[in-house]
Formats: sequence, structure tokens, C-alpha cells
Amino acid sequence: QVQLVESGGGQVQTGGSLRISCATSGRIFSNYGLGWFRQAPGKEREFVAASTWAGGGESYYADSVKGRFTISRDNAKTTVYLQMNSLKPEDTGVYYCGKTRFSSATDILYRQTSSYDYWGQGTQVTVSS
Repeated sequence: QVQLVESGGGQVQTGGSLRISCATSGRIFSNYGLGWFRQAPGKEREFVAASTWAGGGESYYADSVKGRFTISRDNAKTTVYLQMNSLKPEDTGVYYCGKTRFSSATDILYRQTSSYDYWGQGTQVTVSS
């Protein structure tokens, strides 16, 4: 079965840091790409970062978070992390972990919401002004 469980969200001040986690099963972790998307109230879900399993592991980031966020994998814990630094109020939203519907693809597809077929419950991240 597909397991995607996010945790680690919370409230921080502008400029602060937060690390959120997405725990998965070994089958999911070692066969599919894993991505982070976020959704603010009244807004569409948007791409944040993604990590591939194929090709030795590649990372992709949205322009808005490049240089501030880092996605990583812990093989022992079959968990993907999103380290968020220099947080801004516009980073506020519910962060979701998703599993790709494919084992590997082009970088463009990893950035698209439609490329993910399963999602976790989400974890709230609030950055205070």
C-alpha cells in the first residue's frame, strides 16, 4: 500500500527555519520520485521541490525557493526531508508530499502536479510577518 505521512510543520517568524518530513514505505521510497508541493488558502497547489530515485538521485526546485530550501533522502528511514531556511510569509501554506506515478521521467514532469498520483495528509507551515 501507499504510505505518505508528513510531519514537522509549525509556525516560525520571517527568516526562520523549519524541516518537514515525509515518511514512506520502502517500496515507494526505492521505486518512485517524491515531491513537495504547497497550497495556500484560495491558491492552487504549486511545486516546491522534488527528488528522483532513478538516475542516482536528482533534485529539482521551484525558482521561488532555490537557494533557500533543500530536499534530501534518508535511506535508512525511507524518509524524504525538506529543509526550509530564510522563510518568508509567502512560504505559508499546507505542504504535501507526493509520489510520482512513474519511476523516472524528464525534469519537467517532476514539476507538474499531475505527475503525482498519491499524496499525504499535509503539514501546515506558517511564517509570521
